[in-house]
Amino acid sequence: MTYTTLISPAQLRALNDPLIIECSFDLADTEAGERAYRAGHIPGAFYLHLDRDLCGAKTGTDGAFRGRHPLPERADLAALMRRLGLTAGRQIVAYDRQGGPYGAHLWWMLRWLGHAEVAVLDGTWDGETVTDIPSATPTDWQPGQPLVDQITAAELLKKLGNVRLIDARAAERFRGEVEPLDKAAGHIPGASNRFFKDNLGPDGRFKSAAQLRAEFQPLLAPHAAPAVVHQCGSGVTACHNLLAMAHAGLGDGLLYPGSWSEWSSDPARPIAQG
Repeated sequence: MTYTTLISPAQLRALNDPLIIECSFDLADTEAGERAYRAGHIPGAFYLHLDRDLCGAKTGTDGAFRGRHPLPERADLAALMRRLGLTAGRQIVAYDRQGGPYGAHLWWMLRWLGHAEVAVLDGTWDGETVTDIPSATPTDWQPGQPLVDQITAAELLKKLGNVRLIDARAAERFRGEVEPLDKAAGHIPGASNRFFKDNLGPDGRFKSAAQLRAEFQPLLAPHAAPAVVHQCGSGVTACHNLLAMAHAGLGDGLLYPGSWSEWSSDPARPIAQG
């Protein structure tokens, strides 16, 4: 059986030869995720670091800032996945210890490479853990056509007012009351706020597809998914909302990878508060 959005611990245990990748990360302590992985992880899981493995250059060829966690080159990400042993059709399971935002980020990136068989572990792993670091046999896997799409800052600026924009940051950051990471406080004009943690229930698992659908539909109307742009601080936690939408059967929106960190770095771009 193939999983393309979420997978439970029990379903993961039943899989034959999945490629498991931990993406745990802490913005305030960037090595905390890898320390936790080395202390004990799902058997067979590899670790990918947000800054070292899953980001590209923060400055573009034009010298412009691309955000705190810009996407890597597709070729570089594909080469990394070949080193981890990815083959066509192989089930990938991504997970983290923060409720899924970093796992969802990898989920989106692998779909960007054209690999559909990827899911995020729903909730906390409840099985055995190991400290052994696995080895992999490199493959000749090649990426396919992207299954998801993105939008640039310039494209978004032209479309403001004609797209539905959803911001995944905490409400106080969205309103501009605090800004611990980026150059300016506030949000992109016209955006609505959907804190990514609102996708989870009290048990730390994603809410049901029906509940997520009921909560997202008012945010999307009157637009369909292709006209919905998701962003956050740096293009990571926005993927949690994209995953929630996909799990709810609402389709795929667009990701703005640079997000608020890129948008707010240029004083010529408009900013809203409140």
